[in-house]
Amino acid sequence: MEVKKSLSKSLKKLIIDYQRIEITEHYVYRFLAKKVKGKNQEILKRISDDEGRHAQFWQQYTGVQLKPSRLKLWKYLIIQKILGLTFTIKMMEKGEETAERNYKNILEAIPEAAPILKEEQEHEKMLVEMIDERKIEYIGSMVLGLNDALVELTGALAGLSFALQNTRLVGMAGLITGIAASLSMASSEYLSKRTEASDQNPLVAAFYTGIAYIFTVLLLVGPFFVFSHYLVALLNTLIFVIFVIWFFSFFVSIVKEMNFKRTFIEMAVISLGVTIISFGIGMLTRYFLGVDV
Repeated sequence: MEVKKSLSKSLKKLIIDYQRIEITEHYVYRFLAKKVKGKNQEILKRISDDEGRHAQFWQQYTGVQLKPSRLKLWKYLIIQKILGLTFTIKMMEKGEETAERNYKNILEAIPEAAPILKEEQEHEKMLVEMIDERKIEYIGSMVLGLNDALVELTGALAGLSFALQNTRLVGMAGLITGIAASLSMASSEYLSKRTEASDQNPLVAAFYTGIAYIFTVLLLVGPFFVFSHYLVALLNTLIFVIFVIWFFSFFVSIVKEMNFKRTFIEMAVISLGVTIISFGIGMLTRYFLGVDV
């Protein structure tokens, strides 16, 4: 049943956006509910039903039946596969916060939306109770490994590239350096968690850190075993660096509730700055020490 209410074009467009978000989240929550059991499954099913009802509420004002955003559905599906249910729920919790702010802005024009705002607030509380902070901390250990490997190894590969100018040698040196550093980083994480008053299992935290570090090492060193020219290999490594920085910034923006853009720019400037300095060190080493491979 369509509600006959005079709406401005901008307001109707806004409501259509809300409607699409609600119907998309209806399917996302329904998908997540299949991944858990017991009380948490009931909570996610309830939120899914509520979001579906919210979409129908907005349809009364738009007169349009919308389909969910396939892009967002795939995004959450992939995130759940890679980072797990806990991180995905943390993302959804942030989405509920955004929905609250949006609905507060629209209440003056459509006071009938007040019950929806109340339900969105309830959703946020329910999701907060579901979040397993210990799992988030373990994922944090993984991201720490990614970040440290990124800064340390990018600089080393840049310096070695200009000093040696041989992709095989650079790749081998980077691989040995990276694996040794990953073992060192995992050991440091283990000792750190042993001395801290933390609920985290030191061995599990060390495992996450080490695996993430080794994964990043393989990602950054890989191009040197694929391409024959050191500059082409280094360029591809820098592309991977930007990707890892994006991933790190995305994670921090969700878990630590920091600004994504600012974190991304800071990390990019630091990593690429270290790379440029290492370029210079590599060139000076080659010139003054007469390295010729």
